[in-house]
Amino acid sequence: MPKITYITEDGTETVAEVSEGFSVMEGAVANSVAGIEAVCGGSCACATCHVYVDAGWEDKLEPKSDAEDAMLDFAAGVQPNSRLSCQLRVSDSLDGLVVRIPHQDI
Repeated sequence: MPKITYITEDGTETVAEVSEGFSVMEGAVANSVAGIEAVCGGSCACATCHVYVDAGWEDKLEPKSDAEDAMLDFAAGVQPNSRLSCQLRVSDSLDGLVVRIPHQDI
């Protein structure tokens, strides 16, 4: 099972095994990772699961959809490596993925 590392704003690291097919957001919620609110439940409608993907992982991720790109306009502190974790589907190729959780203004 792929392992995802979540790093919160205060530097706390949580390494979680996340089943293939689940989203990175679902893995965070299931493991009580602080900072991933997931208010919309993963429907790409709120940006409360905004994360920064560590360098080197961009090529392993599906490209941003137009909906995700538009929703990121509502997230604070957007950077080039910003993604909505609800849109990142876990697969074996993401084993070791590291995401950082920015400050959320909810």
